[in-house]
Amino acid sequence: MPDTKVKITVLRVFDPKEVFEASPVKRSDPMPPCERHHEGQEFTVDLDMEMPEGFCHWAWSTIKSPVRMLMFGGDYPWSEEKGKAVVCCADGLRPVVYMLERI
Repeated sequence: MPDTKVKITVLRVFDPKEVFEASPVKRSDPMPPCERHHEGQEFTVDLDMEMPEGFCHWAWSTIKSPVRMLMFGGDYPWSEEKGKAVVCCADGLRPVVYMLERI
């Protein structure tokens, strides 16, 4: 198997106000956008499939399956660009969107 890696690029960090006019979850203070990631941030995943240092654990649990699929040569059939996927973390109030690229 070739020495394949997957690059993760943070495409978009949504502010909760962009997702909902009013939060569906009651809070005493406004929820900020994701504080772990910022747009343009890049991470690389090696064949060992270890979560990159500094990456959000919740987001990793959501995107590691698509990372693995790309790592081992899979592609989404609806995408004309092979080796790429756009995925989102599971935080529905303040989602973060990632570009995954096989490199």
